[in-house]
Amino acid sequence: MTSFWTGKRVRLRGIEPDDWTAFMGFAADEERLGDLLQPPRSAESYRAWTQEQAATRSDGDCFQLAIEAVDTGEIVGAVGSHHADPRAGWFEYGVTIGAAHRRKGYAAEAVVLLLRFMFAERRYHKCQARIFADNETSLALQRRLGFIDEGRLRDQVFFAGRHHDLVMMGMLASEFAQLHSLSEL
Repeated sequence: MTSFWTGKRVRLRGIEPDDWTAFMGFAADEERLGDLLQPPRSAESYRAWTQEQAATRSDGDCFQLAIEAVDTGEIVGAVGSHHADPRAGWFEYGVTIGAAHRRKGYAAEAVVLLLRFMFAERRYHKCQARIFADNETSLALQRRLGFIDEGRLRDQVFFAGRHHDLVMMGMLASEFAQLHSLSEL
């Protein structure tokens, strides 16, 4: 391993101003695949957002990183932590992978890198994830990584003309350590 942030398939890095086209593509993929529907955004709004992300320091333990494929240098997705509560010791995370780059192991490796940082370096105790109940691919990813189903929030989110359930999943730092190395991939 050449860096804490580099695995066999992916490298996590800060978002750069030139990444705007990739993020615009990820948003189009999510809409096409039936994720939350957002109003259309201009190319300039993506340019401004990536410019802001490139210049902004992380908000404590809440941050977003670009996922870059090691072999091509192409941005394949994004991963980040949000809703961190350092006092209680938990955080949530999210990951997105562009449609053309799915099922290649990028998401799993990026999530392990993120979780390793949050558990081993930032000393969090628990990670939570909220997954749409009909997103079988994402639910399977969480389970493969070692997340446990903790509950279901019925009709929690409205999009695509109807309400959807969210599945709450969680993983403790001790569970992560049993399944994944805390030092390298």
